Amino acid sequence: MKLKSILFIIYLIIWLLLAIDPRYRSDWLLENLLVFIALPIILWSERKYGFSEASTWMLFLFFILHAIGAHYTYSEMPFFTPVTEFFGFERNHYDRLVHFMFAFLLFLPFYELFSSFQKLKSNAWLLTVLFLIALSGVYEVLEWGATEVTHPELGTAFLGMQGDSWDAQKDMAASYLGIFLFILLWKRVK
Repeated sequence: MKLKSILFIIYLIIWLLLAIDPRYRSDWLLENLLVFIALPIILWSERKYGFSEASTWMLFLFFILHAIGAHYTYSEMPFFTPVTEFFGFERNHYDRLVHFMFAFLLFLPFYELFSSFQKLKSNAWLLTVLFLIALSGVYEVLEWGATEVTHPELGTAFLGMQGDSWDAQKDMAASYLGIFLFILLWKRVK
């Protein structure tokens, strides 16, 4: 059995276990709308273009982080409570970590995807940067809009603002930092 198939099965098992009794079922459903949209696209892309082993691991790790965040909600992630207390933070920063990891872990898979198109190959890294920056901002707007339309009462749990009026901008900045750090490390390794 291929590594990609094994990781996919492990992810499905973890996802199913975390789907059994999430902290807030409505929040879990909203969070997993992304999975229901993204996973078929990723599976189709894998079949059509293929991802490297490194990209496969990065996708796996990101989806696991997301599944955990969806189960507990990003703002109430209990495994991050010791970090919050140790550093004296006023809020749980698991959501910021995942925004950072979103860009850091998904840079290579998107780069490989864009590189698979001959016309985009020479500018794939720039397109990846711009795409991740745009996706980060679009996600924040969609997150807010989905909450307003479906369950306004879930605003705090789903949006994870935790009293921070600049939450969306800080989440986007965490993504930008993930992009920047990946590029720095990638240039050194490449």
